[in-house]
Amino acid sequence: MPAGLPRRLAAMFYDSLLLLAILMIATAAFLLLTGGEAITPTGNPALEYLYRLVLLALVVLFFGTFWTRRGQTLGMATWRLRVERVDGSLLTWGDTVMRLGAALLSWLPLGLGYLWILIDRDRRAWHDRLTGTRVVVLPKDSPRPGA
Repeated sequence: MPAGLPRRLAAMFYDSLLLLAILMIATAAFLLLTGGEAITPTGNPALEYLYRLVLLALVVLFFGTFWTRRGQTLGMATWRLRVERVDGSLLTWGDTVMRLGAALLSWLPLGLGYLWILIDRDRRAWHDRLTGTRVVVLPKDSPRPGA
């Protein structure tokens, strides 16, 4: 069964808390390198670019690790959601990168790409359509992937 918008937003909220904690730990590690000073392009441009690259890599690793192995992040597992290709298979790392980029496009016009779920016959957001993926609700009695 396709996942609706409220359930997807709830899972994203759960995941955003966990991801925020991971990004804060990475930021704290970088602040050790600067003696607690803010990481800015004027202070140390090379370090600032490295910092941005590390944060981006952590976001891709977070989602990619979960999506390529189980099809679920921790937030998605809590809400019994699974992201998959339209043929039902797990995402690849390439799918992950494309989906994350396309999800940004869904957010940019004030979340219109996500609101599209409300009128789409298959409950797919713009980034689902662009990347050939879908988010489904797992039945209550289904075993957890990887279990």
